[in-house]
Amino acid sequence: MSMMPSMRRLLLAGAAAAVVVVSCAVICAEASVHEYAGERFAGVGNGFVLHGGSEGVYASATAESFVRFEKVAFRRTPEAASVAEEDGNRTVTVAAVIFEAGDRDALGGSDVVGGERVLCCTPGMARLGGCTEGAVVYRAAPAASGWPKLVAASFLPGCLVAAFPDETVAVARTGMYNLLFVHCDASLAAGQVVAVEGKTIWKNSRGYLPGRMAPLKPFYGVMSLAFAALAALWFVRYARFWREVSPLQNFATAAIALGMVEVTTWYLDLAEFDVSGVRPAGTTFWAATSGAVRGAACRVLVLLVAMGYGVTRPALGCANAKVAILGAAFLAAAEVLDVGENVGIVSDHSPARRLFFILPVAALNTVFIYWIFTSLSRTISKLKARRMTTKLEMYRKFANSLTIAVALSLGWITFEVHFKTTDEHNERWRVAWVIPAVWELISFFLLCAICLLWAPSQNSMRFAYSGEEGEDDTEHDDVEDTRPLIRAGPLSYADNWACYVTHDAKIILRTDSGVYAKAGEEYKRV
Repeated sequence: MSMMPSMRRLLLAGAAAAVVVVSCAVICAEASVHEYAGERFAGVGNGFVLHGGSEGVYASATAESFVRFEKVAFRRTPEAASVAEEDGNRTVTVAAVIFEAGDRDALGGSDVVGGERVLCCTPGMARLGGCTEGAVVYRAAPAASGWPKLVAASFLPGCLVAAFPDETVAVARTGMYNLLFVHCDASLAAGQVVAVEGKTIWKNSRGYLPGRMAPLKPFYGVMSLAFAALAALWFVRYARFWREVSPLQNFATAAIALGMVEVTTWYLDLAEFDVSGVRPAGTTFWAATSGAVRGAACRVLVLLVAMGYGVTRPALGCANAKVAILGAAFLAAAEVLDVGENVGIVSDHSPARRLFFILPVAALNTVFIYWIFTSLSRTISKLKARRMTTKLEMYRKFANSLTIAVALSLGWITFEVHFKTTDEHNERWRVAWVIPAVWELISFFLLCAICLLWAPSQNSMRFAYSGEEGEDDTEHDDVEDTRPLIRAGPLSYADNWACYVTHDAKIILRTDSGVYAKAGEEYKRV
């Protein structure tokens, strides 16, 4: 579909603006608040560990970055206190260890007996004078003086609660930091010590967003502007040529509106998270939901375009239910994935259950891709058979854009799998934001391509379905729209010709000079 050159340039400029953010978003850095309520220790080696948080933290010489303990306390059972009294009213210590991911080997050591790695100092290690028996083993990291940091809280004889001091640990080096609560006392077996209250505040130099998520805030801000520009240009054309608008262009309008709502909601979600340090469950839920709806709507839109809806067929017929079921299934799977991955999640570590949520989305994406390409191939074949050169050229451009988008998607999936499987300790957290950002850009690129090809214009109806084009296949999706009565070929008195029959037995003769319908014994030009 033709478009004004200025419109084309502005749309391309909008897409370019969305890409520019890739080079500028890394300047921001944020972190968050971790609250504890009832988490239990788990046995690890000869110690007991509770994961307190994991975040990328940006350090700055001009602003403070820190991890702060606020009213963090642990409670032991009366039975555990009785065991300690029987052992001579000894003091039991719980340690909080903060370390950078690159210095993880500084925590723990090798036992002199057996050589296995342990968290707590064994009698053999104590005899060598390297540690105190029953204490957490750690050594100073070579790259950072004074790290790992250790904060301790003790259960005094007869006491059931051990409280950490409200202490602030300053962070002077950018990195992925982990907080582990560790104790080495067998009297406090797993399940007998519970974190009952308190929180830790992780702050970067500019706010409370986790380091991995920080660049996404300006990214979604720029994407909001890009979608706003696309929407403005599209709606201007839509209002100008509203009499010529086809149903397919209405679907494109909905896709643009949903995309604008999604990126704007994500920006508001991250902005609120940045200010408060607590992820807003309501805003996050609506951002995840709008993303799932937009993803489903865009896939259905591309499928409708590929099937020739409104161009070579007036309706979907029996395929309508199939498209609706596939779209609804993708919406449900994407909703579960996005909500489960974002609502209530603070730490930068990814849960193992994410794979379970990803598999249905990946399977449905595969179905969409297969159906889209088979439908597109069928539609192009129909246009070739009907010698509709203008529509054929438009669909070839769409096929090229779709092929580029799918190739980029497959390449990016491969990179994402490699990235996540080779970054076990999240040491490449500073570039992790690029993965969701590129998915947004690929989707935006494909939407821009559809808008360029199907923008409303005074010639919109030239590309819409016409009843004289031949038999529609709304009842049988796998049957061609038209069936040639005679093979098309050259005539001595005309350039080229082709003859078709429709469902209602109307005979259509198409030549280079025009289209004719048989009325009685004669052909009349239509």
